[in-house]
Amino acid sequence: MQNTLKKAVVATGAMALALSMATATASASSSNVIEKGKGKKVKCYGVAAKGKNDCQTKNHSCAGEAKADNAADEWVYMPMNLCKKLAKSSVGKPRS
Repeated sequence: MQNTLKKAVVATGAMALALSMATATASASSSNVIEKGKGKKVKCYGVAAKGKNDCQTKNHSCAGEAKADNAADEWVYMPMNLCKKLAKSSVGKPRS
């Protein structure tokens, strides 16, 4: 019985965390930079895996709808320093 209760508490906590992260991402979608945790995260274009983008583009209106890996107009939030290190990436706007 106690094991079941622990699992329920863990599941509830995980759901609350996921909801708070989704809310933070949605509220910051109009900006290129957001504050998340201890550091700033930027929209990093050209590095999203198929189906793993963070938000809309001119081709679709939702997260998770990238049709191909590393599409120039698809983006994910990540630390600026990491984005700058990745090949074919651009910070804040799609590469041309």
